[in-house]
Amino acid sequence: MVLTNCSNNYGPYHFPEKLVPVVILNALAGKPLPIYGDGSNVRDWLYVEDHADALLLVLDKGALGRSYNIGGENERSNLELVRTLCAILDDLRPKVAGSYSDQISFVTDRPGHDARYAIDPSRIRDELGWRPSVTVEQGLRLTVQWYLANESWWRPLQARQGVGTRLGTKA
Repeated sequence: MVLTNCSNNYGPYHFPEKLVPVVILNALAGKPLPIYGDGSNVRDWLYVEDHADALLLVLDKGALGRSYNIGGENERSNLELVRTLCAILDDLRPKVAGSYSDQISFVTDRPGHDARYAIDPSRIRDELGWRPSVTVEQGLRLTVQWYLANESWWRPLQARQGVGTRLGTKA
């Protein structure tokens, strides 16, 4: 048996309740883009296809009994990430006036919200030679392009209760 742990995944088919799809879909709908606290919380972002490639490599070449951390090596604050998504949307689907970043809205932070999530991927890098193939900017652009091209996938999900709202807030 081998064990893997990973940093925050994002990409195509990401269910619209997490930060990346919430920002994309709220931006397109003209809704506020919620950011907890001051947006300084840091996360390491891993594009889903890089994660899948790493899992296949661990299955093929990982040492039995070992644990491998799969990290994106793409740490960004939540505010930086949202601003990057807004800039990509400004480029790919410009608004009539202004920028999508005008929709950023700071909301009360979640109780106990971790200041930083990151993962040390040195073992998978050193032992198996794996590194992520895309930067967070490249992966976010691919993700936005996918959402723009696949409205028929995400539009029906928005009719479901609670979809498109951030989780972990008090009712």
